[in-house]
This record gives sequence, structure tokens and C-alpha cells, in this order.
Amino acid sequence: MIIVAGTPGAGKTSVMTHTIKQLLNKGNKPAVVKIDCLYTDDDTRYGKLKIPTLVGLSKDMCPDHFAIYNLEEMAEWAEKEGVDTLIIETAGLCHRCAPYTKNSLGICVIDATSGPNTPRKVGPFLTSADVVAITKGDIISQAEREVFRERVLEMNPKCTIYDVNGLSGQGCAEISEEIMEAKDIVDLENEELRHNAPLCVCTLCVGETKVAKKHHRGVLRRIDGFTKYVGE
Repeated sequence: MIIVAGTPGAGKTSVMTHTIKQLLNKGNKPAVVKIDCLYTDDDTRYGKLKIPTLVGLSKDMCPDHFAIYNLEEMAEWAEKEGVDTLIIETAGLCHRCAPYTKNSLGICVIDATSGPNTPRKVGPFLTSADVVAITKGDIISQAEREVFRERVLEMNPKCTIYDVNGLSGQGCAEISEEIMEAKDIVDLENEELRHNAPLCVCTLCVGETKVAKKHHRGVLRRIDGFTKYVGE
């Protein structure tokens, strides 16, 4: 089971499309589940590869939470399809979730043009990944690429990094090899997440729309003091 996470617009689907072509050339039979929030047409892109494809729309739920809750159903569907590899691409939402399970292969796709400090901001979906695919590095300078790469390693020193191109497919052959070598998951009964999901149990979660503090209960975090502006 392969779980693919990443920042919006990083090129997850493009990278995985090229990677799946490599898997098919190697005789592997993959299936894809695409989890998104409100809409996706990525199933059409995956469908052109003539592989089993399933879409899940989380609607008003965090897509990573939705993916985690439905792992068993997705695994059962893949088993019925008789495939070798289940690839779950999840949209992500707050950049704090870590949808990878302990025995899956976790792939993080991250955009090098998003800024040198992005690896410090995105949390466990980067820090707990096995493989980090850096996209769009061809449109920034060599110095910027090196800084970005160092920031990734600073946050996740154990990961394997690949520079990939979602247009040409460069680097996707290496990712396909990582997938081919990934271990099997026998069952999900005792499978666990690598990192806890964010705290999110409050009155906003159940539909409260008023903003005054008196209307809210649950797990809340208050800002301490006032924002101090630089230069004061």
C-alpha cells in the first residue's frame, strides 16, 4: 500500500501518472484511489492508463481523515480488483496531517517553488515520509534547489529524496523502484498511523458558525497576548 500526500498543486497526480507507467512496464498491476475535497477529474487521467480507479470525496471532512477512516474499504476494493499495488493519493488540507501508516510506503510530493521555508511549515506529512519527491526544481536556481533540499533533510534526515518532473517523468522510474521494493501489508486490523492526526474536536467541527468565544467548547487553543509587529 502506497500513500501519496503533498501540497496542493505540487504535481502529485502528474508524478504518479508517470510512476504508474513505469510500474506497468515492470509487470506490476496497480490500482489508484484519489481522495479529494469537493471535486476531482484526476480519475479521468488515471483511467487513461486502463487501471482500476476509485474516487472518494470527503466534502466537509478533512480528506486525510477521510482516507484514514476508509483504508479498510479501499484495501478490500483493491483486493477484489486483483491488483499488486494500491496507491492512495490524498489531497491533504491543513498540511499538518500524516496519513501514512507504519507499514505503508509514504511518499511526499512537494513543490520547490513554494519557498525555502516550506519544509519547516508542513509538518508530519513531510517529516514522517519514506520518499520525498521534489517537483518544479527546474524553474528555480541551483542555489535555491540546494537550499530547499537541505531544508527537507533538516526536517526528515532519514528520507530518500528524488528530484522529479511531472511533465517529462524524470525521476519517476526511481520512485517506481521504491514502490516495487515496498513490503506487503497482510491486514489492517492492527495497522497504526506513524503520527497522530491534528486535534480537531470543537464546536466549529459540528457546525457552529458564530465567532464569539462564548459559543465555543472542546479542544481549543487561544492566542497568547497580542501580535508584536517587527520594528516596534
